[in-house]
Amino acid sequence: MKAIGYQKSLPADDKDALHDIELPDPGPDDLGPRDLLVEVAAVSVNPVDTKIRANVSPDDGWKVLGWDACGTVKAVGGEVALFAPGDPVFYAGAVDRPGTNAELHVVDERIVGRKPATLSDADAAAMPLTSITAWELLFDGMKVPEGGGAGEAILILGGAGGVGSVLIQIAKALTDLTVIATASRDETREWVTRMGADHVIDHHGDMAGQLAELGITPRYVASLTGTDGNYETIIDLIAPRGIIALIDDPKSVDALKLKPKALTLHFEFMFTRSQQQADDMIAQHEILTRIADLVEKGRIRTTANRDGGRITAETLRAAHAHQESGEAVGKTVLTGF
Repeated sequence: MKAIGYQKSLPADDKDALHDIELPDPGPDDLGPRDLLVEVAAVSVNPVDTKIRANVSPDDGWKVLGWDACGTVKAVGGEVALFAPGDPVFYAGAVDRPGTNAELHVVDERIVGRKPATLSDADAAAMPLTSITAWELLFDGMKVPEGGGAGEAILILGGAGGVGSVLIQIAKALTDLTVIATASRDETREWVTRMGADHVIDHHGDMAGQLAELGITPRYVASLTGTDGNYETIIDLIAPRGIIALIDDPKSVDALKLKPKALTLHFEFMFTRSQQQADDMIAQHEILTRIADLVEKGRIRTTANRDGGRITAETLRAAHAHQESGEAVGKTVLTGF
């Protein structure tokens, strides 16, 4: 099968950062009892792709990245109960298994959802990882009840990124929270407004002052990027007994600074359930099923915003470079091998 892989961590603009390669097709012996073999039609690029490429060199052989895919089930393991060959699916995979940048991919059915019928393969491939991340952050981490949040607000730092784009939509579709997103350019301000944000503030400015002008003290803050530089500001502007959720990797977090306001800090990592083989792994199947329903009802839209072309080493290098530029809005999607 065709795949894109690497053997050494290199900058995205290096021609050897990613290679077009041929790997053996997965066979029946490669499928666990609850695994699906999926023929991949489309993928998208996430920060995890670029972080691993830049920082993790394979011990031997080729490492295949990719943690978003849309495709068709080709074969199933002996205990699979949720899908059958021919089913169209979308999913985010597992960080401790080979990635989706390959013609054929093996994935546990418990972290797979049915593809939304109203989306193209590319538009569907933009959604899984960020949707699961946003859902778990909001409902599992922050513990906002569906239909709840009336009179409260959530501040989303990095609202135009992949997770921010879908978090805005989920919060608007399923809660009564007031949603404030940060954006600093005309393009990103327009994007987060299109995603449904009630208010937009500039994270390069005085965020506490801008919120004061709006008369809003957020109970919830989702820090999706730049936590190192914004941590103390977040503590200053959040309401007492508020909840801060992070998805990035700050070099250090001083937990004692949370004490005066009795704040809660939550780290969201959507690969935890699969990596830890958690008893509730199937929750991610259920989340993706809910996302598909919301998309089909027109309550959530795809966050695909850039067509990266066909899936090749060259196009993926370009997509990685774009992701690393800090200019990415929504998601870059690629289709076909």
